[in-house]
Amino acid sequence: MSEALRADREFHFSHRDFEEVRKLIYDHAGIALTEAKEDMVYSRLARRLRATGLKTFKEYLSFLNAGHEEEWEAFVNSLTTNLTDFFRENHHFTILKEFLKTRRDRPIVLWSSAASTGEEPYTMAMTAVEAFGGFNAPVQIIASDLDTNVLKKAEDGVYPVERMKKLSAEQQRRFFLKGTGERAGFVKVRPELRAMVRFFQLNLLAPNWPIRQPVDGIFCRNVMIYFDKPTQHKILSRMKPLLKKDGLLFVGHSEALYHATDLFHLRGQTVYEHVEAAPARPRK
Repeated sequence: MSEALRADREFHFSHRDFEEVRKLIYDHAGIALTEAKEDMVYSRLARRLRATGLKTFKEYLSFLNAGHEEEWEAFVNSLTTNLTDFFRENHHFTILKEFLKTRRDRPIVLWSSAASTGEEPYTMAMTAVEAFGGFNAPVQIIASDLDTNVLKKAEDGVYPVERMKKLSAEQQRRFFLKGTGERAGFVKVRPELRAMVRFFQLNLLAPNWPIRQPVDGIFCRNVMIYFDKPTQHKILSRMKPLLKKDGLLFVGHSEALYHATDLFHLRGQTVYEHVEAAPARPRK
């Protein structure tokens, strides 16, 4: 950015300030911010300076380093990006539906590891209902995210009607309630669908994850792009024992696990399985 544009900023934000922000968010959440994110960081954290009444980034960073937990939460929430949609990367849900149909004889648990505002886990629940033919599907969705603000929205399950564009009229009727009066223009997830999903806050870098038993499927889509390769491998190594031996791992369309071939094998269309479950290659 040019010096002229820097001069227009409300708060002085030095490159040293930016480097400290990068270190703090990396150490705390494993998020690797590139140099190109400097303007984004300034814009989002400038709101926190206004909210706290602090006058400089130096004061703000000192405030954070003093250990103020509520501001740490706001800091992390400010720097996480939440881009999601219902039935995003729709082929994953086609694969999920067929996968679920093969597991009718057992309780099923699926994990959405970056739930954001809830569209992904609710789509997983809708897919389960369609696979089993009703809300009594033996499927539980556990849904986590680092950002507490988006988790609150996910738990509320209220969305603008424009977010329904990928759902058929039948899906909208089956899974959502239309708002009236001051809630006109919004829909709310039906209680039967909401009951299938349990939300909780989770930092993937935390030393302990509150997931005690292996799950049948993990959605970890568009998460790895925020981490460097060593952090990605560390997280995937921790996910591996939490995925059943015949389970599936779903990742984002722009993500490939070439650096984790010791852990997972590509099954197809950005869907992975345990490397041990991969078909044996014929010897030459």
